[in-house]
Amino acid sequence: MTSLSGTWSTISIAGKAADIFVPAGPVKTDRALLHLHGHGLATLKDNPAFSVELAKHGLRAICPHGQRSWWLPRVCTEFDATMTPFEFLRDHVVPWINQNWGAACPMIGLTGVSMGGQGALQLAYRHARDFPVVAAIAPAIDFQQWWGQGLPLDEMFTSREAARQQTALLHLHPLNWPRHQLLVCDPTDHEWIDSSERLASKLYSMGVPFQSDFTTSNGGHSWDYFNAMAPRVIGFVAEALEEESRRLPTANG
Repeated sequence: MTSLSGTWSTISIAGKAADIFVPAGPVKTDRALLHLHGHGLATLKDNPAFSVELAKHGLRAICPHGQRSWWLPRVCTEFDATMTPFEFLRDHVVPWINQNWGAACPMIGLTGVSMGGQGALQLAYRHARDFPVVAAIAPAIDFQQWWGQGLPLDEMFTSREAARQQTALLHLHPLNWPRHQLLVCDPTDHEWIDSSERLASKLYSMGVPFQSDFTTSNGGHSWDYFNAMAPRVIGFVAEALEEESRRLPTANG
């Protein structure tokens, strides 16, 4: 779909679908955004709120389809019988961004909503040097609470405790963390606000710099809220990637 903001299309990477956005105007050719969808599977494709912000900041974006896999280094047969969604991102999506757009780590910003928000944190916390920029919208951090409800999580983990051991909160390294973090969650999002605040408390106690917004409210855990946060989130990622670009060595050393 083409709009005044840019063009959305769908491609295939390693046999999996991915939606991509290219702004209509000038593009920051050395950087890109990788967005992870939530449990409802809706990506940013044809989303006016996010498309406008991506175009405003000249960011190309890719939204891979991961099914209800929680973007973990665990096999989820709804996604793939052998390849984990984490491997898909690291071994296929990131190389595609580099080969087709010329953008490479650490100039790939991460965002996500709900399941994808915690997935973005997982990727950033496990590979902080590669992904120093992450913004999580209403991240479903304590996903272990959904274990036992007949969802793919039941196949991925033998118990609720086994699932909890893989949450982002337990993969935050005290000495190796992403330099730019933004956590946002509607205060009326009763299912996920507590774990977001708990993560923020842990970051604060460890002395890890981050930004957060747990006061803005617009519909709870919904696209009304996600879309309302688009300017803050994409603006944060754009500014952080600009700062990261100044850290990179120049051609003249």
